[in-house]
Amino acid sequence: MERKIKLSILDQSIVRQGSSARDAVEETIATVKLAEQLGYTRFWISEHHNASSIAGSTPEVLLVKLADETAQIRIGSGGIMLPNHSALKVAENFRMLETLFPGRIDLGMGRAPGSDQITARILNPANDFSEESYLLQLTHLQRYFNDTAATQYGSLLAVPQSTTIPAQWILSSSGGSSTIAAQYGMGLAVARFINGHAGPEMVKTYRNRFMPSEQFPEPAELLAISVLCADTEEKAEQMRKLMDYRLLQFEKGNFDKPGAYESIKDYTFSPQEEARIKYNNGRVVSGTQQQVKQQILQLATDFDIDEIMVATMTDNAADRKRSFELLADVFKLTA
Repeated sequence: MERKIKLSILDQSIVRQGSSARDAVEETIATVKLAEQLGYTRFWISEHHNASSIAGSTPEVLLVKLADETAQIRIGSGGIMLPNHSALKVAENFRMLETLFPGRIDLGMGRAPGSDQITARILNPANDFSEESYLLQLTHLQRYFNDTAATQYGSLLAVPQSTTIPAQWILSSSGGSSTIAAQYGMGLAVARFINGHAGPEMVKTYRNRFMPSEQFPEPAELLAISVLCADTEEKAEQMRKLMDYRLLQFEKGNFDKPGAYESIKDYTFSPQEEARIKYNNGRVVSGTQQQVKQQILQLATDFDIDEIMVATMTDNAADRKRSFELLADVFKLTA
């Protein structure tokens, strides 16, 4: 019997060449509406800084608009880069979101800066980039959500006092963060789109060490990966070449606005670049409907999970929309 898969979307508000940050945000808004219409489970947005090609710097602000434009789909961060922020302010931001949209908010968190370390230090001058500080922030966050935080002068409340709290998830591209998710009784989001070598052992470790919490009595996992789905193999190959080129540019520290496929269609990868493309192969799933379906089902089986979150970067909005539609169709999603 074929495994039943839930699909979700990770959106990064990419600013393409010739477009503006407003265009990117408007596309994100249009995409969340489409996701709800097609039957996707949740819609997360990322946090990045100091990159002209990404407009998504403040998930806590944009989430208000996205949730207001939809009615049922879960809305969340993928993620809030916790060391960039005060734990109290994160608690207040997401309690406000829960007050406005109760039962629909996900707080996905990570410890990477979402930028370079200089920018991260400017965002939060107290950031020492240590795991100890990150764990302390997570502990404080639980106290704020549970109304047990206090100082020597009395209690310290994260307001507003929402009757529910967001579902908390840890973004993990390595084994260490999966252990943290288990320790705190949070959901685990395996960031395969960042580390193509993240393997099923992360999920096994998480489940073996999971400590039940009020929000997650049982372990909850999803796998996030880049997906490019097209009507034809030729189109899928074009989309994949452009994605491979972009990943190479990212590794070189080039985060300029991405161009169209035509600008690189005649580009020949060097042997060194081919080696890096091969190394990054596990970060991306691409092909026609059936090809992508089989790859996703294989990943779901390998990781023994039932939810796949897809990140899709293309050189135009129409190809991106079509990819989401093809996925929803082949997995028979229903709104």
